[in-house]
Amino acid sequence: MIEPRVEQVISEDNAQPAAESEHPHASSTKRGLLWVSLTALGVVYGDIGTSPLYALRECFLGKNALLPTPANVLGVLSLIFWSLTLVISIKYLIYVMRADNRGEGGILALMALLGPEEQVRARGRGLLIVLGLFGAALLYGDGIITPAISVLSAVEGLNVATPAFEQFVVPITLGILIMLFLVQSRGTAGIGAVFGPIMMVWFLTLAVMGIGGIIHKPDVLVALNPLYGIRLFFNHFDAAFLVLGAVFLVVTGGEALYADMGHFGRLPIRAAWFTVVLPALLLNYFGQGALLIEDTQDLFHPFFHLAPDWALYPLVLLATIATIIASQAVISGAFSLTRQAVQLGYFPRLHIVQTSSEEIGQVYIPLVNWLLMIATLALVIAFRRSANLAAAYGMAISTTMIITTLLAYFIARERWGWSKLTTLLVTAGFLIIDLIFFGANIIKILDGGWLPLLIGALIFILMKAWKRGRKELAQRLPQEAGTLPLFLKELAKNPPVRVPGTAIFMTGRGHGPPLILRHHLEHNQALHQRVILLTVVTEDTPRVSPKDRLEIKKLDQGFYRVIVHFGFMESPSVPNALRLGHHFELTVDPDKATYYVGHLTLIPDDMPSAMSGWRKNLFGFMTRNATPSILFYHLPPAQVVELGIQVEF
Repeated sequence: MIEPRVEQVISEDNAQPAAESEHPHASSTKRGLLWVSLTALGVVYGDIGTSPLYALRECFLGKNALLPTPANVLGVLSLIFWSLTLVISIKYLIYVMRADNRGEGGILALMALLGPEEQVRARGRGLLIVLGLFGAALLYGDGIITPAISVLSAVEGLNVATPAFEQFVVPITLGILIMLFLVQSRGTAGIGAVFGPIMMVWFLTLAVMGIGGIIHKPDVLVALNPLYGIRLFFNHFDAAFLVLGAVFLVVTGGEALYADMGHFGRLPIRAAWFTVVLPALLLNYFGQGALLIEDTQDLFHPFFHLAPDWALYPLVLLATIATIIASQAVISGAFSLTRQAVQLGYFPRLHIVQTSSEEIGQVYIPLVNWLLMIATLALVIAFRRSANLAAAYGMAISTTMIITTLLAYFIARERWGWSKLTTLLVTAGFLIIDLIFFGANIIKILDGGWLPLLIGALIFILMKAWKRGRKELAQRLPQEAGTLPLFLKELAKNPPVRVPGTAIFMTGRGHGPPLILRHHLEHNQALHQRVILLTVVTEDTPRVSPKDRLEIKKLDQGFYRVIVHFGFMESPSVPNALRLGHHFELTVDPDKATYYVGHLTLIPDDMPSAMSGWRKNLFGFMTRNATPSILFYHLPPAQVVELGIQVEF
């Protein structure tokens, strides 16, 4: 079907970051801030909060591991502390989170802040669009690995209790993941409220375990001094550089923090980090380090060896629940990212289900869910151990972090008004750190790092093919003949039969009579008494307020021009939008109107094209399998009339 052209506009008043108080979740009371911060623990910090299960272990047990000597352990702990401080605390929590698109975060929201794609390309910055899309595509790659490595590492704790459980680790992990994906269609509204308290228990447990380890070896705290990390490089430069690929595992949740900003706002996320998450993580990492200095026998699972024997099974259960919550956050993030891409015109229409009547951000996309499930289960079966998966983890995220830093440079210069010198110095500092981690992760490519890169590359190809195909298709569609005023004058001279009711023609923002309207008149020689020419516009802002939802212009001959505005984080329900019409002097019952949409058929041709043959075939496949306009725009099926249109492509 031909849906109304999804156009992108950017509001002039979107030039500055929204204030904290403007965010829908921001609270002016301490009690409200505490509650939102607690809730954020269960959504925002699941990924980074479960890293202690495997991150430090990989530094001393992975393929490029260091020997667990006291000096090396202190050096690695120093690197972990300063990585969390520089990358998460300063770069993401303080710097990048200033770049919000009406409260929304994430790499696509950051890219949208640059302006409409056409304007960005006109300024010679088309590469920024390519980088932004590639960065978004890469998030799917690591998003597939996160549930697999998190749940596997938690269930592997059973091996610490007894080796007899080893043969059951993979089946148990598969069962947990299958159940997790099966319940996605129910949404997280019902269980989301308990995620925060559970993760609070998790972080408190991390802190208590870490304190227990530090008490036995308090000298480990000297690793807060950056000289220990620097000394590690002086003594073992090659090995220290390679181990940074494992150290990077402690910060892989950085992009998730930024992407989830729209759900809670900057202030609650920052409050949760500095008061709960960061102290708990540091205490646990240093506790594990103290344990390794005292006894390298605990190398295989230093996290679980921190706990007393009686607490092992409860800890495995709690760790499993925490990793499920972390996986849920990643899956929900994939749904959210996909919806943004669809609304911004980088993916074909997909069936998107709103799972909560109260939270607009809670959606379920069946196709994405099943593809994620298949890929995640395949990873568990193929790699079988979290240590094997760790080698594949981080490559894509390290690339995305570089792209985020580059995009943030232009936001700082053009949106925040920073001087060129200040922006260059800040960007250079973060970019050096990003490039060092990227270099350390390149080593992982042959050990599995190619997998998330391949997934990201495939998704990037799909996004580019769809965007380019839509642009070329728009050029090949039959052009609208004449202007709309001229058409209405001709209609007045030769009036067709008018029948009672309202007809809604879904169309683009052209100046002439829509193609489907002309087809309808030619074949039926009749029109409804009231005709609405309706265009859906997706803005470069997350949401549109009800007062800005509709633009209505009354024309002659019972015609109305209606433009419906949606944000890229909203599900575009045309009937719901039309119900607001009485506020704009247009009363229409969307449940009784007749909707006219075009049904597009692509006919292969031999015309010269900027698209290669395989890309045209790929675009044709996506077009044929896109969700129909009826479902995407929530039109009542019994009231829709489809008009066939053939286009050579």
